[in-house]
Amino acid sequence: MPYRGDIFTQGQYYHIYNRGAGKGKVFFNEGNYQYLLQLMMGYASKYGVAVIAYCLMPNHYHFILRQETEILLSKFMQVLFNSYAQALNLQQGRTGTLFEGRFKHRCVDQWEYLVTLCRYIHINPVKAGLAAKPEDWVYSNYREWIGLRNGLLVDKNFIQDHFPSADEYVQFVNDVEDEKKSYGKISKYMFD
Repeated sequence: MPYRGDIFTQGQYYHIYNRGAGKGKVFFNEGNYQYLLQLMMGYASKYGVAVIAYCLMPNHYHFILRQETEILLSKFMQVLFNSYAQALNLQQGRTGTLFEGRFKHRCVDQWEYLVTLCRYIHINPVKAGLAAKPEDWVYSNYREWIGLRNGLLVDKNFIQDHFPSADEYVQFVNDVEDEKKSYGKISKYMFD
């Protein structure tokens, strides 16, 4: 993944996403999801990345990340997905590109949009018919947000700053009317 002139800034939040080539799968089994999450844990600390929200879906992913150091988020993403794609191709006996080009990203510079994107990411499996409730999908950090799991891929201070109690976030995610109104505002931060 060659450099493409991406601008990333220390302390800034980004919505990062991509999908499989031809909208194909990028996760074929439970071990694939777990392997990517293990890679993320190791590389996030090494490259100074704070994970705010994530959701891994069968054919795409969403992250809200904050760049904590001067090391560019693009370096983290390059190492993470080069490692993942090489291992997956070997496991699946496949060749060629796994993703639909390089990852896409949007700088999220307004708090209202940031928490709305977190909701969008966490409710994604429900909207796709993969889970009845966000907490049923184990490949996101929604469970960490609401205190059902003590995982490491989450910025707990960020959650406390915005939702002092788990119930507040659950209510926010389940507020269907607010969700409908807010998606128009955040459309520029989502898939093209």
